[in-house]
Amino acid sequence: MKKLLSIVLLIFGVLLSSAQDNRLNYVAENYTKKEVHIKMRDGSELFTVIYSPKDTSKKYPIIMQRTPYNSAPYGEGLFKKSISPSETMMKEGYIVVYQDVRGRFMSDGLYDNMRGFIPNKKGKKDTDEASDTYDTIDWLVKNVSNNNGNVGTWGISYPGFYATYSLLSNHPALKAVSPQACIADFFFDDFHHNGAYLLSYWKVTPLFGPQKTKRTTEPWYKFTNTGTNDDYQFFLDAGPLSNLDKYYGKENEFWQQLKDHSSYDDFWQKRGILQHLNNIKPAVMTVGGWFDAEDLYGPLNTYSTIEKSSKNYNTIVMGPWSHGDWARNSAKQVIGNINFGDSISGYYQKNIEANFFRHFLKNNGKGENKLPEAYVFDTGRKEWKTYETWPPQNTTKQDFFLQGNQLTKIAKRNISFEEFISDPKKPVPHSEDIKQAGLTPRKYMTDDQRFAARRPDVIVFETEVLTDDTTLAGEILAQLQVSTTGTDADWIVKVIDVFPNDEPETKDVAPYLKMSNYHMMVRSEVMRGRFRNSFSKPEPFVANEKTAVNIKLQDVFHTFKKGHKIQIQVQSTWFPFIDLNPQTFVDNIFYAKPEDFQKQTHRIYNDSKIEFTVLK
Repeated sequence: MKKLLSIVLLIFGVLLSSAQDNRLNYVAENYTKKEVHIKMRDGSELFTVIYSPKDTSKKYPIIMQRTPYNSAPYGEGLFKKSISPSETMMKEGYIVVYQDVRGRFMSDGLYDNMRGFIPNKKGKKDTDEASDTYDTIDWLVKNVSNNNGNVGTWGISYPGFYATYSLLSNHPALKAVSPQACIADFFFDDFHHNGAYLLSYWKVTPLFGPQKTKRTTEPWYKFTNTGTNDDYQFFLDAGPLSNLDKYYGKENEFWQQLKDHSSYDDFWQKRGILQHLNNIKPAVMTVGGWFDAEDLYGPLNTYSTIEKSSKNYNTIVMGPWSHGDWARNSAKQVIGNINFGDSISGYYQKNIEANFFRHFLKNNGKGENKLPEAYVFDTGRKEWKTYETWPPQNTTKQDFFLQGNQLTKIAKRNISFEEFISDPKKPVPHSEDIKQAGLTPRKYMTDDQRFAARRPDVIVFETEVLTDDTTLAGEILAQLQVSTTGTDADWIVKVIDVFPNDEPETKDVAPYLKMSNYHMMVRSEVMRGRFRNSFSKPEPFVANEKTAVNIKLQDVFHTFKKGHKIQIQVQSTWFPFIDLNPQTFVDNIFYAKPEDFQKQTHRIYNDSKIEFTVLK
């Protein structure tokens, strides 16, 4: 059980801390540790750990992370192995603070998953993560010795959401915030993509489900052992989502919430944070990974929302990372079968992240700021680029039509179609690997898609071999014209870089794999068809009626090199990454019955197109 917990928290970008041999521990040698319970305005006390440099000859900024996972190790004589966002910052010297958020581990109160922001608080009982952040910062700057009055926040994944939330606290001491792989909205991040439920997240539901009854340093929730390492077969055998109820009792509050709120209703809407990011004052550096299977929507939309609504310093960093890779120190940056280069995370930590916090927290925002507006990694050329805006200004929109099996810039006048049979009993796998995923499978984001291209229920559209490099820099919009013999369907679009036949082997990364004709996934997304017109008001398809379905794929920065091909794959199942659509319209798929799941024929018409953002 402890092993599973460690895997789950690691995937969420949170490393379990344990007691270290203090003689070998830089933190224990150079920092003092203090544990306190800070009282919030409503009387609840939040457990807070404060690491202060032993050198008291100067003052330091405060850098804080608030987390729903834990602030372990608990006990003033026990130290984390490392603190702050990176080793570089740890050795530069900051007062580093960790806090268990309300309702988690050693903190008081009830936990509310993605607690909604209260814009107009009417009294001390109106608390949210913004008020808790304000009260915490206020206590820290008034009670922690040798602080210079400047506070920064950071976090990865769920702690990244709390970092974003800190912007709404409006505390004058908060000067720099770095939301990283930050959740923005659970209907588009993590547990859902455009309304489709991510079945790959089912196993982690207990992490957010039951409430604890007292302060604790130990988990009060349990993860399910499915008894198999073949997730595809497990979920296929399980059948409808309602059959999974036997694994989670009524005490799993979050599982019930997922079931009862299958559309974008008020429950989800009030938990979104983007709509509140107006007139932001602190400096913000949003960080994300181009191949983050969990939280890609959050960073891109957090940055773009602040950019449109505020006049503060606002920058974005997007690297060739999966979830939280930038906080690790891998010599090679490998995702799946693709090596993007050496020491990429170390470069980011030393030259980007440390500079951001140093400039705004230690130098008070004075002097030369060496960071650009956008620090982005071209995942095709495998190199960093900088721009004054993101997406870059020198881009243009180009339409590519899905015609026959071709991806072409020329639209045909006669309307024809491609069709395939989608069978819920034989869904298209999201990966050809047979394994048990601890959570969202990261490898699939760059995975070889040849296995899917060769299935009859996946339609392939492909350009001719490129005669020049083509760089996509920004969002992708799939504008499909489709029909189905059923009354509901999912539509999945994948953008793929097809390597040439003479592509060199990468035996150090994937010795078992031939890279000749490798189909590298660059971007993919699903649209649950019932939400094609509204995420809050689902509606059925009219059987056999041609219908528009638009799918926004998140931004990419990828060069398709000369000699490569651009490929689009379209399918209707993606299992068990997402749950199965019955393909007959039901009010709530979480309560669908076995007889609702029907084989249907889907068509894609040749006036469908993909709108790329192309760098000039």
